[in-house]
Formats: sequence, C-alpha cells, structure tokens
Amino acid sequence: MNPNLASLHPYPFEKLAQLKQGITPPHDKAPIVLSIGEPSHPTPHFIQEALLAHSQGLGIYPTTKGIIELRLAIAEWLAQRYAIPVAALDPDSHVLPVSGTREALFSFAQCVVDASAAVKPVVVMPNPFYQIYEGAALLAGADTYFVNTTEATGYLPDFASVPDSVWQRCQLLYICSPGNPSGAVMSQQQQQTLLNLAEQHDFIIASDECYSELYDDEAQPPVGLLQTAYAMGNTAFKRCVVFHSLSKRSNAPGLRSGFVAGDADILRQYFQYRTYQGCAMPLPTQHASIKAWQDERHVIDNRRLYREKFTAFISILSEACPVNQPPASFYVWLKTPFSDTEFARQLFAHENLTVLPGSFLSREFNGINPGANHVRIALVAPLDACIKSAHRIKNFLNIL
Repeated sequence: MNPNLASLHPYPFEKLAQLKQGITPPHDKAPIVLSIGEPSHPTPHFIQEALLAHSQGLGIYPTTKGIIELRLAIAEWLAQRYAIPVAALDPDSHVLPVSGTREALFSFAQCVVDASAAVKPVVVMPNPFYQIYEGAALLAGADTYFVNTTEATGYLPDFASVPDSVWQRCQLLYICSPGNPSGAVMSQQQQQTLLNLAEQHDFIIASDECYSELYDDEAQPPVGLLQTAYAMGNTAFKRCVVFHSLSKRSNAPGLRSGFVAGDADILRQYFQYRTYQGCAMPLPTQHASIKAWQDERHVIDNRRLYREKFTAFISILSEACPVNQPPASFYVWLKTPFSDTEFARQLFAHENLTVLPGSFLSREFNGINPGANHVRIALVAPLDACIKSAHRIKNFLNIL
C-alpha cells in the first residue's frame, strides 16, 4: 500500500458522524442538515433536457480533451466573466474539461508535485481548507504548510507570515476565493502579490474558484486569478491554473462537470496525465455543460435565492448573536460561545439541526486552530428550512 495513506486524516463528515453518535434528537423537530455544501435548488430543466437529448452519446468513448464545442463555450464564458479578450484564451491549449473540481484539485497535485526533488516539496494551503488539498499534497509525497485565516485577517490567508524558506520549497499553492468556509474574497492586489511570489520562487498557483458565481453584490463579482494575471501583463497565464465547476453555479453537483484553465504548458502535461487517469467526461454531460456555461439567467436567479435566505437567516439570528453575511459563497461562518464541537453536538441534541464544527475543517498550526470556536452553516436547504434553522439556533442560544 502507498505508505502516505497512513498520513491521511478522517474526512470532516466522518468526524461529524462520530460526534453525533449516541444522541437521540427531539422527535417533534424534523431534522435539518446544514453541514454539507450540497446545493438543493432545482437543476435547470434545460440542462436536464440536454443531458437526455444526447443520451446516444453513452455508446461512444469520450476523449480526455472533450469536444471543441465545450472548450469553446468555456473559453467564451471565461472571457466574458473575467474581462479577458476571447482571443487570449485558446480552447485547444488553455482549457481542459474535468469531472468536477474535486477530482481535478486532487489529481492536479499528483501530476505537478515532484517528490524526487533534492529538497522535499511543500504544498501551501489556507487553514481552514477543503480537505482535498491536504490529501492531494500528502499522497503526492509533499509536506503541507498551512496559512491561518482568522478574524484578524478578515478570514483571508495571512500569506505575509509565510517565511521565505517555505516559499523556496513550495511547488504548489492552493488558494480558494471565495473561501470555504468563510466566503471571504481575495482582492486583485492580494492575488498580484502571490503571482509575484510564484514568479520569484517558481511554484504553481491552483485557484479553486468553485464559489465564484455565488456573490452578494451584482456590481462586484469576485476577481479571478486569470483575470489578475492578464491585468498584470501575464497574458500566457504562466504558473496559473483555475478550477471551476457547475455544481454550485448551476445546482448540478451530480453532473460532475467542471474545467481547469490557464497555463498552456502546465495543461499540456496535465492532459497527458489525465489520458492515463481515465476520467474523460461523458458526451451527454459535455452537451449539458455547454448549455449551462452559455446561460447566465439561471445563475442570476440562483444568487437571488441565496440572498433571500441570507437576509432571512441573519435577520432572525442577529437578535441572539453577532452574525455577518459573507461577500460570497452560501456559508455562514458563525462564532460559537464555547467549543465548536460541543456547540454542534448540543445543537443537534436540542434542536435536531446539524452544522459542521469549524475545527473539523482545519489543523492546529502555529499554536492555534483557526477553525475552533466556529461552525460552518451551509444555507443550501429551502428558504423555509433556513428560517426554521435560524429560529432553532436562536432558541438554543437563548437557553444557554
């Protein structure tokens, strides 16, 4: 067996199941689960119809690179969304379809990390983080270095605290903007600083942008890494790879459809890796994805639904505790009055409401666990369930 398997941590939801073990919640309260970021808004009908209309494609082996129509649709969406000239994005060399960001974020590290380097490589990532980053780094044979995100830093990674000795060993940097779990958004200036560091120390930036289309202010969409690179004059997107998905944007997590885009030299080698990995996107999924990337109306409506839930949830809960709406994502990153694990356990026991302890999403680093005394609440349930959840948390806090 791969010896690095022994270094993997249990997944957050495995820990959550153990935390809830032995508790019988009240039977008079229907269960509400807000622990997992699984969108529950309906998948648009036109995506489902396109999937069915091309079902004959199930009889054909798909290619790893995907059909040109899909890559062209993605390139055009990127250009429109991030104010990049469409001519600067070659659908043949700058875009590669993937089966959702999860598998791509993991497999990318297996491709780009050189574990045979004279000095053991480091993969840098925010803390808290999407646990795929950590698992990908460990199984690629690298050390991990966590960059804490705290209230003092606006829940953004404190990259200024990373010593040069770490940057010198860094081969890959994961960033996530909008962030999971806080919804904090990196500025273009912050991304420029990272791109300069990548140039200086020769590492790759993998930008997880799967929450990029869930933002509060229609006039201020989150900036993307390719957008920042192009604005800096890095028109070839050197050392930049972005990861996008239809899961959150189009409420289609089961479609398993996304893409990576950026540095053509990196993607050429990642494409070669993927031809062996064997994860080509089925043709019906590709055709449904084309329709999804070409339509913005459903995405605008999706944001409206989340705004309604944030407004209602925060209006109720703010009567009992401080709570803020993030600039993006569908998460509330709530501070707890005592241990986050005990808060989540008691909330389930008293209110039959499941949230995720923040410490399950982070590691203790430099003397602190930045996820401690927080819980992540995913406002993915219908509006009425989110309203009920706010009342239940309010009642729970009032009892305390």
